Amino acid sequence: MLNLPNFLTLIRIVAIPFFLVLLSSRLYLEALVVFIVGGLTDALDGAVARMTDQQTALGAYLDPLADKLLVMSSFVMLGLIGGIPPWLVVLVVSRDIIILFGYGMIYLLVEERLEIHPSLIGKLNTLLQLVTIGVAVVLLYDVEFLNPRLDDYLILATALTTVISGFQYLYRGLVWLQNRAPPLTRSS
Repeated sequence: MLNLPNFLTLIRIVAIPFFLVLLSSRLYLEALVVFIVGGLTDALDGAVARMTDQQTALGAYLDPLADKLLVMSSFVMLGLIGGIPPWLVVLVVSRDIIILFGYGMIYLLVEERLEIHPSLIGKLNTLLQLVTIGVAVVLLYDVEFLNPRLDDYLILATALTTVISGFQYLYRGLVWLQNRAPPLTRSS
């Protein structure tokens, strides 16, 4: 049975294609509304799950998946339409692919599921990535609404936390793997 928090997460996942179509159609205000609704469901699903004690294994997988799908697809689309610099798109998408590939390889090597607990820098990075998406859409809609220098600082902060959190996750995964991988044996 699907509970309310997981339903809210599914709404966020379903909203992603609508957001992307609106962006690509240059309907920036409408895209911003869909993005904000998605952000509200993100805040709401976790709060409702904790308050009603409805945290599930499905929710533990769906919520970060929804965040990754939103962030990666939004960065790619914003890069394509000139909302954010292409180098930042490559950085953000590469980091997530490396992390997903790395954790998948760990599972194959030791046949054990690695619990991924977001770090403070990882959470800050996700927040900055989402804020960067929102600010980029606002600037596409109305350049005079915000100071464009804010976007420059936000892009630098997002890039910095993307790199730092990426190395942190990589380090944590390698340490975890080293502690669980079977030792190599030498044949005489």
